[in-house]
Amino acid sequence: MSHPANPAPAKAVIGVSLKMYFGYRRTIDYCEAVADLASKHPAVLNGDIELFILPSAPTLVPAQAILETSPAASGAQDIFWEDEGPYTGEYSGKLINEIGGRYVEVGHAERRRIFGEDHRIIGLKTAAAYRNGLTPVLCVGELTAGSPEEAIAQCTAEIDAALNRAGSLGPTTRTIIAYEPQWAIGAPEPATPEYISAVIRGLDAHLRSLPGQENSRVIYGGSAGPGLITELDTAVAGLFLGRFAHDPAALKTILDETATRLAKQKVAA
Repeated sequence: MSHPANPAPAKAVIGVSLKMYFGYRRTIDYCEAVADLASKHPAVLNGDIELFILPSAPTLVPAQAILETSPAASGAQDIFWEDEGPYTGEYSGKLINEIGGRYVEVGHAERRRIFGEDHRIIGLKTAAAYRNGLTPVLCVGELTAGSPEEAIAQCTAEIDAALNRAGSLGPTTRTIIAYEPQWAIGAPEPATPEYISAVIRGLDAHLRSLPGQENSRVIYGGSAGPGLITELDTAVAGLFLGRFAHDPAALKTILDETATRLAKQKVAA
């Protein structure tokens, strides 16, 4: 399915990272199920919900071939900051774009913690995404639980560090910020709806005040799953999902909940 060159901004954003949980066959089966779901879901079909899947790198080509037949899109879980060269084992934004990917995850807490990615590297990767026509899904989040004000201060500093570095290398464009408090990633439960909403209200206001970021959005990740989106403030544009959406039936539930939430917002307006 072809996507319009300049579509109207979606009212909600739902993304799923498969991390390294799936093998090749399961990835293909999952993407086929998602493509079928997206092709039948009214809110995805009409563009109210922007839906994307980030499979592991070796499966991106077949996953993209499947997802491009539907309103859903694909992307990568990582990117290298150079577009080509002697960088064994890495893959570039140029390659992701050529495959047909439209998104790339940058700065996830696991990459910060396990691989030592710092503000400089995350800024360079964000710049590579912009340069290659990809929407960065920039992950930010505080290490330990505290007050919403403390989380906002830390996360806006992370946003500014990445975007300022990227902006020094070229123009910045639309960004999806995935707010993922590190203490909630992999936990049995997400942060409370009140906490999430308070933090994202602050991040959304800050992000939209930055040059070129007027159409950017803030979504929540960190043990997010069915039932959460209905409890969040409207400043929360959507969810960045992991294991709780690895069952297509659970993803359908989340899409249905998001569509219901959008319908209620429309009535309230």
